[in-house]
Amino acid sequence: MRNRRCSLFLTPVWLGFIALAGCRPARKPAGTVTMVIESSPTNLDPRIGTDGQSEHIDALIFDALVRRDEHFNIQPWLAQSWETPDPLTVVFHLRSGVHFHDGRPLSSKDVQWTIMSILNGKVPTVKSQAYRNVDHIDTPDPLTAVFHLKKADPGLLPSLSDGAIGIVPAGSGRDFGLHPIGSGPFRFVSQEQDKEVVIERNPMTWGTPPAIERVRFAVVPDSITRALELQKGSADIGVNALTADQVYAMRNDARIVVESGPGTILNYISFNTRDFVLKDARVRQAIAFAINRPLIVSALWRGRARIAESLLPTEHWAWSSNVDAHEYDPTRANALLDAAGFKRGRDGVRFHLTIKTSTDETGRTLAVVLQQQLRAIGIDLEVRSFEFATFYADIAKGAFQMYTLRWIGGNEDPDIFRYAYATASAPPHGANRGYYSNPEFDALVAEAAVTPSQSGRAAIYAKMQQIVAKELPAINLWYLDTVIVHNRRLRNVHLSSSGTFDFLREATVDQ
Repeated sequence: MRNRRCSLFLTPVWLGFIALAGCRPARKPAGTVTMVIESSPTNLDPRIGTDGQSEHIDALIFDALVRRDEHFNIQPWLAQSWETPDPLTVVFHLRSGVHFHDGRPLSSKDVQWTIMSILNGKVPTVKSQAYRNVDHIDTPDPLTAVFHLKKADPGLLPSLSDGAIGIVPAGSGRDFGLHPIGSGPFRFVSQEQDKEVVIERNPMTWGTPPAIERVRFAVVPDSITRALELQKGSADIGVNALTADQVYAMRNDARIVVESGPGTILNYISFNTRDFVLKDARVRQAIAFAINRPLIVSALWRGRARIAESLLPTEHWAWSSNVDAHEYDPTRANALLDAAGFKRGRDGVRFHLTIKTSTDETGRTLAVVLQQQLRAIGIDLEVRSFEFATFYADIAKGAFQMYTLRWIGGNEDPDIFRYAYATASAPPHGANRGYYSNPEFDALVAEAAVTPSQSGRAAIYAKMQQIVAKELPAINLWYLDTVIVHNRRLRNVHLSSSGTFDFLREATVDQ
């Protein structure tokens, strides 16, 4: 029975595009690289765009005050240094000689405008919450920006880092995203909605100029078409753009290079903790023990994922291994449900639940697998899939029992624990969509907000991870690998665990 059940989610390998192996590569301008992306960026104003495409492209056009290293520690960037003379003051000293793409020098006035235009409503954006503790910013000279805070905020520096924000010229208004001007290694050329975005090398960059002259981000919503474009050579590269089966099918193509490494994108299942059944932590724990995560990773992701027990990726300075693990154990799952008072009926069913997901193929397949595995412990799970807008509207207002989704980037900042699980972060104030509430956890959130040292905060975040791993307001499933598929024309491609496009800064292309 188990083998028969497992075979249901061994999805067929997409081999159709192999027939194009004999096609000639499409001709493209020398020095131009074409990358396939799933959708158009929603807004290339770094103060507004929050989707992955916007943030990844913005990071090439704009510079942030600081950058994060491979362990998500904060490092200098536009700000060469900074100091905190008291808990409510942060003084940034800017790099000299930096210019925007139109030739204007970048100064502290631009830093001030970038943040204050978010806070004063000149540019309406959901990112305002990230800077809620900023009261005002002084600019005593062109290379000094002094942030004055309403209260201590250890999350400020991550919110000023690459991907989170980029510095825009003073005076930039609401329509700035249509013609963005930054100081990064590439400058904006053009954008056509649902078709492409084009950027080119910035000759005035303060850093090392990219070797690539121009990048065209081609919008290709269908994954089979993206695979075809890469196969025939009309596209050069895709980042996390193909299904695991497509990557598997292309792995032996002599003209294609598949590179992968540990990533930070997290698949998870969230619970409505106000639900009559799911409010019991033993039920949530039983569901965790009933999910055979290694088997799903092997079959659905072909091994290109790591089992997760925390929101934070394992490389993070605040990640803790000292948490309850939930290895596959259906016997323990059954015992927990019995102890919770949910006995099997004559039909073997204990109770019924519903899981919501988007119409994304992988999300639906995962939900069907969960349906099969939970049936073994007496849970009848109904799968409901919706177009993403409808699905997201439902989970945002708490209209669910369970749902499955991904954290992309947000789980790289330990403030994710406040955002996802603090009582005060229930919608619309945060992403605590399951309305989890724990006074001990809330007290730790408040303590982390006023603890200045990173080591002190790491100890607090370790306690938070212990609490949520025990009570399971959500089940962290796995971190997806970063997978880059590119042709051999492109060289010096360096993986990022976050799946960013930063490798374009250093990559080279054969003419």
